[in-house]
Amino acid sequence: MNKTELIDAMAADAGITKAAAKKALESFLGNVEGSLKKGNRVSLVGFGSWSVSRRNAREGRNPQTGQTIKIAAKNVVKFKAGSELSDAVN
Repeated sequence: MNKTELIDAMAADAGITKAAAKKALESFLGNVEGSLKKGNRVSLVGFGSWSVSRRNAREGRNPQTGQTIKIAAKNVVKFKAGSELSDAVN
């Protein structure tokens, strides 16, 4: 499912226009992103939680040449599925 299909499904399920569903989805995504940028955790009970983790700098290898390269440190977003979501998938 892509973003357009999700907006269509949200509009149909909620009985709202596609424009309103798009606005709601973009608001949700923007608020999650903003919270993660601040270093906060976002939790939706039963669905899952997003958090930011620090990945340290490390050395890696270029697979084409075998040459050692330096990989810079960065923040990464992690998602952990909630129990209800995990149960629904299995």
